[in-house]
Amino acid sequence: MPGHAPEDGLRFTVLGPVLAWRDAVELDLGTPLQRSILAMLLLREGHAVTPTEMIDGVWGEDAPPRALGALRTYVSRLRTVLEPGRSPRTRPELLTSVGRGYALRLDADRLDLGVFERECAAAESARRSGDLEEAAGRLRAALGLWTGEPLVGAVGPYAEHQRGRLVERRMGAVETLMDLDLRLGRHAEVISELIALTAEHPLRERLRAQLMLAYYRCGRQAEALAVFTDTRTALVEELGIDPGAELTELHRRILAADPSLALPREAAAVREAPSTPEDEPDEPVIEMPRPAQLPAAVSDFTGRTGLVHRLLVLLRGEGPGEGVPVAAMSGIGGVGKTTLAVHVAHLAEDAFPDGQLYADLRGYGAEPTPPETALVAFLRALGIPVDVIPDGLAERSALFRSLLAERRMLVLLDNARDADQVEHLLPGSAGCAAIITSRGKLADLPAARLIDLDVMEPDEALSLLAAVAGRDRVAAERAAAMDVVAACGFLPLAVRIVAARLAARPSWTVASLVPRLADERRRLDEMKIGNLAVSATFALGYGQLDPRQARAFRLLSLPTGSDISVLAAAAVLDLTPYEAEDLLESLVDASLLEAPAPGRYRFHDLLKLFARRQSEEADEPAARSLALRRLLGFYLASARSAHRLAYEGSAIADNLVDLGVQGHTFSSADEAVAWLSVEAEDLFASIAQTAAQAGGDDLLPAADLLLAMEPLLESGTNQREFEHRGSALLAAAERVGDRHAEMRCRYVLGRVLFGANRLDEAERQFLAARDAGEETGDHVVLGETCNALAVVAGRQRRHTEALDWFDRASAIYREVGNPAGEALVLSYSARDHLGLGHPEAAIAASERGLAIFTEIGSGAGVARARYHLGIVLSFVGRLNEAVVHHAECLAFFRASNQRVWEQRVCYRLAATFIAAGRYAEAVRHAEQALTVSREITHPYGEAQSLAALGKALLGLGETARGRDALGKALDLFGRLGSPEADDVRALLREVDQVET
Repeated sequence: MPGHAPEDGLRFTVLGPVLAWRDAVELDLGTPLQRSILAMLLLREGHAVTPTEMIDGVWGEDAPPRALGALRTYVSRLRTVLEPGRSPRTRPELLTSVGRGYALRLDADRLDLGVFERECAAAESARRSGDLEEAAGRLRAALGLWTGEPLVGAVGPYAEHQRGRLVERRMGAVETLMDLDLRLGRHAEVISELIALTAEHPLRERLRAQLMLAYYRCGRQAEALAVFTDTRTALVEELGIDPGAELTELHRRILAADPSLALPREAAAVREAPSTPEDEPDEPVIEMPRPAQLPAAVSDFTGRTGLVHRLLVLLRGEGPGEGVPVAAMSGIGGVGKTTLAVHVAHLAEDAFPDGQLYADLRGYGAEPTPPETALVAFLRALGIPVDVIPDGLAERSALFRSLLAERRMLVLLDNARDADQVEHLLPGSAGCAAIITSRGKLADLPAARLIDLDVMEPDEALSLLAAVAGRDRVAAERAAAMDVVAACGFLPLAVRIVAARLAARPSWTVASLVPRLADERRRLDEMKIGNLAVSATFALGYGQLDPRQARAFRLLSLPTGSDISVLAAAAVLDLTPYEAEDLLESLVDASLLEAPAPGRYRFHDLLKLFARRQSEEADEPAARSLALRRLLGFYLASARSAHRLAYEGSAIADNLVDLGVQGHTFSSADEAVAWLSVEAEDLFASIAQTAAQAGGDDLLPAADLLLAMEPLLESGTNQREFEHRGSALLAAAERVGDRHAEMRCRYVLGRVLFGANRLDEAERQFLAARDAGEETGDHVVLGETCNALAVVAGRQRRHTEALDWFDRASAIYREVGNPAGEALVLSYSARDHLGLGHPEAAIAASERGLAIFTEIGSGAGVARARYHLGIVLSFVGRLNEAVVHHAECLAFFRASNQRVWEQRVCYRLAATFIAAGRYAEAVRHAEQALTVSREITHPYGEAQSLAALGKALLGLGETARGRDALGKALDLFGRLGSPEADDVRALLREVDQVET
């Protein structure tokens, strides 16, 4: 691969099979799905990819319910393969998490596609400078990187789409190389290559034209004409169309033996020869002026490298397709559309020797420029006297196109309002091109290449800040500078304004801006200087909205979540989902809202602040509060349905508040828990927003929402969010004295703390929840709390006390008529019967619990009961039966992505196989348990798994590895304060005694 090798020898290929090497060793990239995820990250060129984009791109419509969990597993495995033993002190992370998504940060030289694009760009540069030999050499080197069909081994919709794009990119480079070879007089050498290429791509007219020209220059006119005949036959039979204008014209010129078809130098001499008197027209030709109307390009243009290259390829007609190249750029105000368009237009000047036309259409101002007016300005610039310019729009447009025919001109239409405003201002001849900028997406403009301009990448924004404010100044405070551009939302206008303020105030430090921008209520006020203001730019777009759009724009900014679904937005707006989606899509078209994934919407951070300010000015406080309450009601109703399906037979869901808002419905527990996982960030945001507002009426619904999200605890995810948001909500409930909300918060916090093995803290929360439950009479949650207190006591080997708590829980469950609760008590209490030396009672309790769960049809309950019964059977020596029960429940937990339970069962299987002396199988299950523990960051589970792994390795005679695993388990148990530390310590002493 050309270019220097990366320091760690890591390189990738996609121009053929998806492969990776470290030095000369090929890496194992795993399954096709895992390769597909890697390919997607590679092709995004360091940009972040959201989980939703990955799932849609890899699985498409066939995504399994647990696709998100599988995705995280694949990413984790890729990290292990690509960065084994990575230390952040030695080099930055390669596969990194960005927000909720992932990005693969690597130099272009590590990827064959990056080297290919670099060589193609160098070839283009050489071509423009006239060095055709260098250009051809570069292109041959680039094409030599291809080893076959691209992305072999990758599957899914994204790979299929990108495979087609890459093939098209390669063919474009091949056709350009053929052109260069023909210009260099290599017509004889390329004939065989062109014959093979046209056979492989019979409908590519450009290749056919190149073959015709090569034949002709070799004196093989008949064969050149035969290529045209074959091409016409193929096009008619396959597509029902005739050859295009370029091929037809070449055919005519070959028939006429046009001397301009000779080598380029000879053709140029013919074209530049002075005309003879008989060639002169009857009337003098009036030279048309060469307009050069482009505004000045900014001297500190920064970033957008890939997009600039794409636009140049499009405008110069080097990409696929025929006709007039039209680039229609859209994006929010301040994203840099005009700056980019002007910059690219100046770079493309050499491709348009007849000039450039420019018009500011003021589409978002009070008085947009009518197309008739813009045409008058264009026609006058082209030398047409004002008194002969026709009156009608159609007539002016026809004259404009006639004047541009046979000429190469670039038209830049800035700040367009809609397609109607620009369609009459576009040239009609293929030698011309147009760039359009608009806040709205001009999807109804025929033949336009739509380009949605996003904010800058962080490094690009940092470079812009440095270019305006001073490179040394920014380099000296890089961390603060990154905070500044992040507060700007990486919006170019905001970054430029803030940078200009810094440049105008030498006494300010970059760090002094950070607190000024941290306050969301002041942030927009800080982003103005002179006539530039971010708010003013946003106001232009907002002013174009109708009343329903404006209301939606304002109210949707109130929730603090990162994005919002259609159904949730419908709740906020009090509309049907169909009505809400229409409004949301209209805001996306106006570039006032983003659609990161189908059915999901979000604001740019600064636009959200602007929209909230508009809401504060236009909407009554009661209307804003009601919108948020409807959203909370939707989330609660949906989570209540999810809880009911995840915990069949549980009475908790029926005991939660109903705010009268219809929620999402689910067809299965898997679908319900998947919804909770996808919406988790927004659910927690709603809880946090309620806690911050400390509204008494909404605290209990928010606490109920926290409780309804309980199934997420089984997946081992979101533990920190549960603790953080639950603590904030608890503090708010204590401030207003809401004991119902307090009880729910304490119960959930206790569960979180128990999962982290912080048993003393968990017990304090459960006891406080018990007190609140007895005071309020909330027996449903009280039963769960007593059951939890029993489990904590059992974990601490206080088995008699645990059975007492179980008896209290069972009495409460019987009182409220909750057989699932009684079954849960029976299953969980079995281990405490064992701890007290009563195996018969343990078996009876666990079998009775399984029978009740089976009778009421609770799949989750049956799985938990089988887990506990397996423990008991393993303890009494009925090992085969224990393995059967554990294998059954393991399949359930894996299918429903309950990672915590998956770890527990794998650990128990390892323990059972150790008891049976089947140490190899024990090692396999212990390692699986260890992997899951580490993936979900579960230290207690990790310690358990290490202990089991150590015992199994000792059984295999691998004493050194066994001691190492036991030592790590002892360290973890000791730091957690778990009584299991004494067991491991005793086992290590036994090993030492045996060895001595």
